[in-house]
Amino acid sequence: MKELKFGKDFIFGAATAAYQIEGAVNEGNRGPSIWDRFSHRKGKILNNHNGDIACDHYHRYPEDVALMRELGLTAYRFSLSWSRILPEGTGRVNAEGIDFYRRLADKLLEAGITPYATLFHWDMPLQLHRRYGGFLNRQAALDFAEYAAVVADALGDRIKHWITMNEPWEHSCLGHVIGVHAPGHRRPWTHMNVIHNQLLAHGLALEKIRQRRPDAQVGITLSLTPIHPHSDRDKDHLAAGIGNEFMNFITLDPLLKGHYPEDLCRRFGRFAPKIEPGDMTLISAANDFIGVNNYQREFARYTRLVPFLNTWIVGGTGVADGDFIKDGVQHTAMGWEVHPPAIYEVLKWLQDKYDNPRVLITENGAAFDDNLVEGRVNDPKRIAYLHAYLAQVKKAIDEGARIEGYFVWTLMDNFEWAVGYAKRFGLIHIDYATQQRTIKDSGYWYRDLIRLNQQMD
Repeated sequence: MKELKFGKDFIFGAATAAYQIEGAVNEGNRGPSIWDRFSHRKGKILNNHNGDIACDHYHRYPEDVALMRELGLTAYRFSLSWSRILPEGTGRVNAEGIDFYRRLADKLLEAGITPYATLFHWDMPLQLHRRYGGFLNRQAALDFAEYAAVVADALGDRIKHWITMNEPWEHSCLGHVIGVHAPGHRRPWTHMNVIHNQLLAHGLALEKIRQRRPDAQVGITLSLTPIHPHSDRDKDHLAAGIGNEFMNFITLDPLLKGHYPEDLCRRFGRFAPKIEPGDMTLISAANDFIGVNNYQREFARYTRLVPFLNTWIVGGTGVADGDFIKDGVQHTAMGWEVHPPAIYEVLKWLQDKYDNPRVLITENGAAFDDNLVEGRVNDPKRIAYLHAYLAQVKKAIDEGARIEGYFVWTLMDNFEWAVGYAKRFGLIHIDYATQQRTIKDSGYWYRDLIRLNQQMD
């Protein structure tokens, strides 16, 4: 396996999200989020799992930071629970919630690990959802800005790197269009407005953080998944173009060009975003970096049956029973095709179409069928996946792309949203019955990669 040499200044991290690992949902005066409600609705989560305990990170964070140090991580991306800090979403600040994140940040800094904090990883406070529908309503952007100001004031002396939003497209489409994520709505006509309100929240939060912490680095994380035509038919090529506008350029264009894709807005007609004066200036304010999440590519087929878009995305197979090989190509336990050039493709978009901004790979990784045998998890498929995708990242860097770091998804096995605890993405294996942590072979491989690069001149 070819050595991957990025240099000693390259950031090597791992990522998590609050609801997926923290647990302690009723402790420390935390308020409920939409995921607490959604995961307790029968049949919404595979095997009716929920995040009440998850990885118990709220209590075990010192052990988890020690494991990060053993892996040699130089950075750790985690999310703050909005309702742990503001239990009602606005107003009263919960000192216990603030104190938890202060202690976590202090432990990371003591271990020589730079904290990267995400403000919103899909866990909208339930009170705001009940009050006005969460990001269905423009008010959510204003309340999010208040939340950003609170955390910048309280934590900005420790945390210098901020990610405002995680994957606005996923929160909108999976939560408000398809309904497989919280809050569980199926209202496709709301899609563009939910995205717009999230992007507006990003712009307002960026402004608030910079006002309070001029030394902060602030960006946003986007899921970027290249859409390819399902066949050589002209209509499928057209569908792929529409698919890329719908899934990728819907966030890239407003953030980096100051406008939404014109054809997409035309297709959505009166359901296009309701833009008020000043919105696009806020949304397109310069970021310090763009976070990129990529796992795979997908395919588009033309169809008249899909309103607005006439496009059906056919790349994923849903949730698979386990990892498998199809037509000679490895697929993960999620049923996702392993296609390393996908990450290169989206990085080249940023370089060639969007003026080559600073980029962090904020998520990349894979679920495979891991087994703990005599204290060891041998996961060569994950090692091969990470090596292949990182090689494509290096290729983009060698061609001039400004990529400064990489975060594996995920640090540890966790509550994987709609599939509960059935799929394992982690570098660290979690025995959910005992909370025993075991570093997988992929974790040790990543540790050795980090050491190799830190020793470079």
